[in-house]
Amino acid sequence: MFNGNNLSLKRLDNDIVEMCFDTSDSVNKLDMATLGEIKQAADILTADKSIKGMIYSSAKDTFIVGADITEFKETFKGTKEALSSSVQSVHDMFNQLEDLPFPKVAAINGFALGGGFELALTAEYRVIAETAAVGFPEVKLGIIPGYGGTVRAPRLMGCDNAVEWICTGKHGKPAEALALGAVDALVPLADLRTAAMAMLDSAIAGDLDFNKRREEKKTPLLLNDMERLMAFTSAGGLVASQAGRNYPAPIAGLKAIEKHSTMTRDEAGKVEIEAFVNLAFTDVASSLVGLFLNEQAVSKKAKTLAASAGKVSYAGVLGAGIMGGGIAYQSASKGVSILMKDIAQEGLDTGMKEAGDLLSKLVKRGRMSPDKMAAALNKIDPTLNYGGVENTEVVVEAVVENPKVKKIVLAECEALMSPDAILCSNTSTIEISDLATALKRPENFCGMHFFNPVHKMPLVEVIRGKQSSDAAIAKVMSYALALGKTPILVNDCAGFLVNRVLFPYLGSANALMKEGVSFEKIDKVMERWGWPMGPAYLQDVVGLDTCDHASKVMADAFPERMNPSFKSAAALLFEAGRLGQKNALGFYQYAPDKKGRIQKLADDKVAALLDGHIDASKEMDDEEIIDRLMVPMALELVRCIDEGIVETAAEADMALIMGVGFPMFRGGICRYIDAMGAQAFCDKASKYSDLGAQYELLDSLKAMAKEGRTFY
Repeated sequence: MFNGNNLSLKRLDNDIVEMCFDTSDSVNKLDMATLGEIKQAADILTADKSIKGMIYSSAKDTFIVGADITEFKETFKGTKEALSSSVQSVHDMFNQLEDLPFPKVAAINGFALGGGFELALTAEYRVIAETAAVGFPEVKLGIIPGYGGTVRAPRLMGCDNAVEWICTGKHGKPAEALALGAVDALVPLADLRTAAMAMLDSAIAGDLDFNKRREEKKTPLLLNDMERLMAFTSAGGLVASQAGRNYPAPIAGLKAIEKHSTMTRDEAGKVEIEAFVNLAFTDVASSLVGLFLNEQAVSKKAKTLAASAGKVSYAGVLGAGIMGGGIAYQSASKGVSILMKDIAQEGLDTGMKEAGDLLSKLVKRGRMSPDKMAAALNKIDPTLNYGGVENTEVVVEAVVENPKVKKIVLAECEALMSPDAILCSNTSTIEISDLATALKRPENFCGMHFFNPVHKMPLVEVIRGKQSSDAAIAKVMSYALALGKTPILVNDCAGFLVNRVLFPYLGSANALMKEGVSFEKIDKVMERWGWPMGPAYLQDVVGLDTCDHASKVMADAFPERMNPSFKSAAALLFEAGRLGQKNALGFYQYAPDKKGRIQKLADDKVAALLDGHIDASKEMDDEEIIDRLMVPMALELVRCIDEGIVETAAEADMALIMGVGFPMFRGGICRYIDAMGAQAFCDKASKYSDLGAQYELLDSLKAMAKEGRTFY
């Protein structure tokens, strides 16, 4: 009946039609081309009066994963009127499919997300395979479902269930989807087509009232005034608390559902479209869509760089402890055997305990069986000597952050390794090219900087030293990907990318404390701005001892910008024996709550420890605090791009988001500068030019401002 590039219409027996999606891409997406073909198919179906029923299916492992987000960049660039008209045309088309005078069944064999699930909702019935999942992830992109999802879902699965799915962006597993009424049958994948056809036959025969089911989706929600008030009032507080102040989409989704709950389908669709379009033009949506595209670009580059290296099956880590144990756990849990070497049994015990504790948590949460836990632990080979290192393909050095010690350990290990094996260092600040001077094969050496805690932090910085070979980089990229991490390639310098950019931020916070601004105020302001924790709290989490060491390395490397003329509050607290969360005393004190979760508490002793070392108490408005911290950080990141430490704005932004928790809704530092404009940023930085070299404007930014250019 119709054979397009992305879908086909085929007449089966008994005047049943199958609409099968099969795009040229690896997964089915609702891109503009596919939507155009759906419209052609809908017109054919409308004109053919002989059809008795239709099944939606997919020739791929997924059903439809949603819209093509790469098209959002252009789609969201036009006017609100143009976007509204475009989305309305999709609504009209989906309504046309829904209103066809015969029953329809969607056979959901894999992911049906966003627009893909919205298309499935136009059918009267949905059969899902055990391997599939459905849901609305749109809020994670700063928008809401725009193709009728906020209209049809509440009318099918109940208001409260639909609000939870739409406002949290969660995926519904098959059993939950069935229980809530999002789908009508759950079967093994092998039985999916048979079950869908049987359900369609029942509807055609009249055993299932498909007209009644269709009408349920076209009429107002079946709630009286009191039920509606209770439902949306209780949901409002929960959604607001989970979303936070910086993410408008969840609340907008809730309000849209509430507003159109008393309307018919077509009226309700207009409410949804208005809310969708308004969100699409926010900075948050721009940032989150950009972040998604950046993530794809970074992932693609990492896979390309790793392509020439085979899979790593046996690795090693030197130095157990928390970091070494974390690396060993991550490796073993992903199926890569690892040798864990330390000079002391106590260290090995600590490393094995760290790995065992993390695996036990997976078992307790039902995410791993005890047998698989035992198998994972068996993949860790703890040892006090180098026996077995000759069989490793990649070894990560994770000993104390001291260049002399590291050079000794690296040289010892290299002498015993296979000539083509790759050695790398997990140093957080020391230049890779300096450490390489201790090695006979510096071309087989690079940096592999994990972030703590290893099992939670997605970023790994892979650092190319002056002599690091492409083969070394490829192998370490391959290992990082095998560990489920996102590796980003950076060139060598003190602190690499993330720590080099972080320390101007922390240094500026310490400068404000010296001037008399309370660290509690600074933390609150930056947390409201979007950071998961303020700079004082962050230093406690990192460890005041670690911060003290790293700040000295950075001061030596970049004295004009990172060597303060005063002793910082962080250094004073460290000298007083406070290490942060490590010993429960830092800027704050820490204690477990009833559930064992570590809580941050105020500590009255800190003021006395800092007394006499900081200036008189000083009030400062929020905007100035933000500017004083963010301008030096942004300038340092741009320097790193200018110097080629990192290749692209996308990689730079992703590194800061994944490495130190830069606010996702701001999209990264480059997008933060783009959002205000280069000229506005230059004007902001110029206000503080008398404070030192860390606020000095860069020629590249001046040129960007003059020419009206942006990073993206």
